[in-house]
Amino acid sequence: MRYHVDGDLVPAEDASVSVRDRGFQYGDAAFETMRAYGGDVFEWDAHATRLRRSCDTLGFDHGFSDDELRRRIDETLAANDLTEAYVKLSVTRGIQPGTLAPQPEVDPTVVVVVKPLPRGGNGSEPVWDGPAVLQTTKTRKPPANALPPHAKTHNYLNGILARNELVAGADEAILRDQEGNVCEGATSNLFFVNEHGLHTPSAELPLLPGITRKVVLELADEEGIPVWEDRYALEDVRTADEAFLTNSTWEIRPVATVDGLDVGGGPVTDLLRSTFDTLVERRHYSGERLEPDSSETAESVSEPSSTESADESSME
Repeated sequence: MRYHVDGDLVPAEDASVSVRDRGFQYGDAAFETMRAYGGDVFEWDAHATRLRRSCDTLGFDHGFSDDELRRRIDETLAANDLTEAYVKLSVTRGIQPGTLAPQPEVDPTVVVVVKPLPRGGNGSEPVWDGPAVLQTTKTRKPPANALPPHAKTHNYLNGILARNELVAGADEAILRDQEGNVCEGATSNLFFVNEHGLHTPSAELPLLPGITRKVVLELADEEGIPVWEDRYALEDVRTADEAFLTNSTWEIRPVATVDGLDVGGGPVTDLLRSTFDTLVERRHYSGERLEPDSSETAESVSEPSSTESADESSME
């Protein structure tokens, strides 16, 4: 494998940054985790915009055009002969004197790391081993005035502490805010379904509203599924008919249990997974795996997905 480090493609074993880099010393860096389908980054514009906003929150301008960052990603994919891949783009404030207060002069460090993933789209194999087993943690989300939740930075202590609480068998944490409202997973957004429709914690809460989360909300609206963004108690999730997680790598991952209680997948989760795969197939593979009557099939599948018939259980 070869990674892109500060403008150069280097063997993975030689890829490094300075111990004086602020991204290493203080987590003073922003990043985006993305997925490439057919050699093309999914929702690149949204990721590039969020990266710039994260850097704005940290108080520095990375100084690169979106086209230049995209070029480095494309070069890294090509150097590793990858079209289906996990992509992580990191931008740090760079090397500065070892004091907590940052200096106004910025020479950013830019790193692109990739690894192979299966083909996406229709007929694809999920990257996860099975439906997620969720556990509520004692670790809470810090309030927004303590740590801005919409900035995707290298400071992942909150998620690490939550994941450290997981007992054997659990593979994702549920984090709540200081008032007990359900927010998100350690690396994922949370959705659940009940008789009223599809629900996800409001972006007004201390959570990172993911790119895949945005796409799922758009797909649900197109399918006529009632969508609610609000504040929810843990019991709302535990008693849901379905639940699922989203992030760029997992896409849409059904939830098996929440704190030992069966939730599982269901028709709404299945429909959204199908429409997500079809979106990827059309956008990145020119629809090569789509059936001629796929639009008719999608319409027929969507009928039992209304809130009146969603009676089976199904989230950075």
